[in-house]
Amino acid sequence: MSEPRWGMVIDLDLCNGCQACVVACQAENNVPLSDEEACLRGKELNWLRIQRYWVGDRVVLLPLMCQQCEMAPCEQVCPTFATAHSPSGLNEMTYNRCIGTRLCINACPYKVRVFNWREPRWPEPLGEQLNPDVSVRTRGVSEKCTFCVQRIREAGWQSPPVQPVPACVQTCPTRAIQFGDMNDPESAVAKLAHDPRAYCLLEDFGTKPAVIYLKKIEYEPDQ
Repeated sequence: MSEPRWGMVIDLDLCNGCQACVVACQAENNVPLSDEEACLRGKELNWLRIQRYWVGDRVVLLPLMCQQCEMAPCEQVCPTFATAHSPSGLNEMTYNRCIGTRLCINACPYKVRVFNWREPRWPEPLGEQLNPDVSVRTRGVSEKCTFCVQRIREAGWQSPPVQPVPACVQTCPTRAIQFGDMNDPESAVAKLAHDPRAYCLLEDFGTKPAVIYLKKIEYEPDQ
C-alpha cells in the first residue's frame, strides 16, 4: 500500500465564518493566547484564521492555514532542517531544532506561520485544558498548522487504521471542511478535488498545496 497524501478541501460556499474551527484548533494544539497588546502589534498566534475580503458590498470568507505544500519554500530555507517533508506529504515541524531565524516565515507566500515571541501562558483555569498529546512550544520558535498530526498518528496506530479527523474538520458546523487521503480515489477529498469549483491559492507559484478551495466564481457585469 502506498503512503497516503493527506489533503483538505474547504467549500467556501458553505463556510459562514463562525470561527468554530479557529477555537477548536487553538484548544487541540495548545496554541497560546495573544492579549490585546500583542494583537495590536500584529503578534497573533493562531494557526488557523478566517480572512475576510470585501467584494463590493459582500464579504468573502477564507479559512487560511498551512497549505502543506508539496514544493514548500519554507523547507528550502530552514538552516537546521526544523521543517521537513514527511512521506505522507505533511510539512512537519521539529520544534526543538528551530533556532528562530524566521526564514521560513519570510519564505511562506501564504503567511500562515507565526513566531512565538513570548513564553506561552494561559489565564487560569484555561491551563487545565491543555492537550497532553501536543507539546507546549517554548519562546523563540516558528509554529503552524500540522493537520493535527497527533490525531493522524493515533488513527494509524489503531488496528485496523481509521480515518483521522483534524479538530477543525470535527468542529465545523456546516461541514465546509473535508479531510482525507488524496491518493485514495474513493475518498471524499479526492472526489471534491475534481469539482468544477476547485482551485488552489497562488497556483502560479508552483508550491502544489494540499489544501483545495471550492468556490462558485461570480463575475460582476461591467458597469
